[in-house]
Amino acid sequence: MRLAIAYNIKKDTEEGLPEDFYAEWDDMDTIEGVREALASRHEEVELVEADAGAYEKLKTLKPQLVFNMAEGFFGESRESHLPAMMEMLGIPYTGSAPLTLALCLNKARAKQILSYCSIPNPEFFVIESISEDLPGANFPLIVKPLYEGSSKGIRDDSIVRSPAELRCKVSTVIDKYGQPALVEEYLEGREFTVALLGNGEELRVLPPVEINYSALPAGVNPIYSYEAKWILDRPETPLDIFTCPAKVDAELEGRITETAKRAFHALGVRDWCRTDMRLDSGGTPHVLELNPLPGILPDPKQNSCFPKAARAGGMDFTTLVNTVVEVARRRYGI
Repeated sequence: MRLAIAYNIKKDTEEGLPEDFYAEWDDMDTIEGVREALASRHEEVELVEADAGAYEKLKTLKPQLVFNMAEGFFGESRESHLPAMMEMLGIPYTGSAPLTLALCLNKARAKQILSYCSIPNPEFFVIESISEDLPGANFPLIVKPLYEGSSKGIRDDSIVRSPAELRCKVSTVIDKYGQPALVEEYLEGREFTVALLGNGEELRVLPPVEINYSALPAGVNPIYSYEAKWILDRPETPLDIFTCPAKVDAELEGRITETAKRAFHALGVRDWCRTDMRLDSGGTPHVLELNPLPGILPDPKQNSCFPKAARAGGMDFTTLVNTVVEVARRRYGI
């Protein structure tokens, strides 16, 4: 089968942009790792950078299927750009449709749908301008950019415990990222990330991963912040921060699994997804967010959760990548 990989390659941040602006994009080791995995089972694999010339490249190549890793450039719907192009060209691709990708990137819209479907998620409000009166709320809270992933804009100081801290952090997010701030109830329970693979009745939930915040240095807040993900946890000095499979009893694992599957279906996700969730004080799993373009770093030392869950489920990296392709092929009937 003739395949292409759509991707954005990580680069140095230009002056005037947040230092984590390109955190979602992939490095060349990851892109090459995916290419090698696909080339082991497919006759032709082309690379297509998801830049302004991507439409013409795809139109010329006419691949039979695209492995979509493209995060996009700018705007709240940036993850939808490449899938929309491929739909215009009639080219099949892995993963979710433009609408689902846009909804999941806009955390407030995703949470509204989850709430409508009675899927637990932390209470929240959105602040679009620091000139707004901040609503009263129970502290602690956590403040995030509304349209980001990969822990972008989530720092160790994102947990706020007073109105003054809240106003300061909201102001930082709005000024630095040029977008509204999502303010959520902060849940202090255990945190898990759950990888899902498949569609419909074939949807498979891989062994859950627990994030062990006791592995963080003393004084660091128990959240998977930018510092924890990209500074403290590095391949040369990896943190023992994940347990997979998570040490949970059958009853809790069942509730985590069911919540993840319900969220997957509620947002119309296709093929694969990673869902982050945290327990409230009563032990109920709450969905924090869904990532329908999950990171898949091939090096186990890089602590990439989807490959970690796949290995626990009996799949090496090559098998995981090719399974995503096979799942998409079955969905398209090709």
